[in-house]
Amino acid sequence: MDLSAVTAALEMKSYDKVADICDNLMLQVAADGVAFHHDWPYAIHLLSHFYVHDINSARFLWKTIPSSIKESKPEVTAVWKIGQQLWLRNYGGVHEAIRGYEWSQELQGFVSAFSELYTKEVFQLLVSAYSTISIEDAALFLGMSKDDATSYVLQQGWTVDSSSGMLTVKKQPVVTEQKLDPRKLQQLTEYVFHLEH
Repeated sequence: MDLSAVTAALEMKSYDKVADICDNLMLQVAADGVAFHHDWPYAIHLLSHFYVHDINSARFLWKTIPSSIKESKPEVTAVWKIGQQLWLRNYGGVHEAIRGYEWSQELQGFVSAFSELYTKEVFQLLVSAYSTISIEDAALFLGMSKDDATSYVLQQGWTVDSSSGMLTVKKQPVVTEQKLDPRKLQQLTEYVFHLEH
């Protein structure tokens, strides 16, 4: 079984492409009738679905993994714990699941990239949902210590009130770029002209 495409995507840090590569390769190998379960990179495959926000595909993949693999490869189970926390929307639990396992050399970079992506997405969620938030809550959501969370959000332009332990969220200005297409403007002009006459 040739997993060079998966390895190449990981080396190039094209993590958003790994899920499709794994899915297609799995279909191809299964269609050829090759026994692949023991050698399949399930941990990478599961994490790749989480990376592209496809939790449902990861759940279905988890159901197809033989019990013997789940029991003999603890890294697969550790990745699944991340997925369970994602499913429950337990933001702090995702970070705990990431930190709670000693990842193999093969998966370390991918897990680190997922962790960074997840932290950025949760930060954007906080920006859109809160105008003020306690330092403790921000630290829980971001999976950091209070000091690290405070430093992180201060770098993003938030302000901190040390006496109350509250952070004031700096809303990001919404920039919408409108492109004026001359053809659409012409069509609109003709339509309005037609309605008037």
